[in-house]
Amino acid sequence: MGKIEIMLLDQALNRQLDLNLLFHGREECEPLHAWGPGVRDSYIIHYIHSGKGTFRINGESYSLSAKQGFLIPPGVIVQYEANKEDPWIYTWLGFRGIQARSFMESAGLDEASPVFRVRDDSIFFETLHAELIAAKSRKSYELMFQSLLYRFLAELMECADAPAIVSSSPSKEAYVRKATEWIEHNYSQKITVRQIADYIGLNRTYLSSLFQEQYGLSLQMYLLHFRMKRAAALLRNRSLSISDVSRSVGYTDPFLFSKMFKKVNGVSPSQWRENS
Repeated sequence: MGKIEIMLLDQALNRQLDLNLLFHGREECEPLHAWGPGVRDSYIIHYIHSGKGTFRINGESYSLSAKQGFLIPPGVIVQYEANKEDPWIYTWLGFRGIQARSFMESAGLDEASPVFRVRDDSIFFETLHAELIAAKSRKSYELMFQSLLYRFLAELMECADAPAIVSSSPSKEAYVRKATEWIEHNYSQKITVRQIADYIGLNRTYLSSLFQEQYGLSLQMYLLHFRMKRAAALLRNRSLSISDVSRSVGYTDPFLFSKMFKKVNGVSPSQWRENS
């Protein structure tokens, strides 16, 4: 094995943030050192400092070298291998979060276009790993990690071959996807349709119409059904009271929760629990 440095971040950092740095590392690969075929469950970006290698995704093969990099999207089968004569050295970052996909889209990166090249005069990518290691010893290391991750993505948008900003407006599907991701991470809070619409940056009536078009439900009803689906799963845990489940899906009033649960599922939470 070549020289390898990996850092997994403390579990305290593993929170549902707009963007969450999970791990990072640097590796000096041996000739023909390979990974895959396999699937990752988060976004991972590799940046090549020197050497050469091959990245494969969706039947496409990319021969890459210094100042280039590649994206591994979650849930996609990939494979990569170091060159036999001149194996690559790379740094990688793994991250996820409700904003991860939209940031990748803004950088022009997805499974159809997974490769990028940075400017020859860019220094940040070369020093990133050292800065992350140094940040670990700081009192404010949590904020430092987040700052470096955002800086990395900002530099990526500036340096990538693809346009840094997508010229066309986001599609209807993109708006709905962003809203559903936000609901998935915030449904346990006391959120409103207005808050969701404000986060997406759309009029709430228009956003609701997009949900009606895609799911046959208004945004309000989609949020209700999502919460009740989560509640139904939680009710199987008999150590949780009905009030516990109610709070867990964003309802401070258990009576209102029971009313809404019956509206969606046809039976009360207690009846559901008895029958499950």
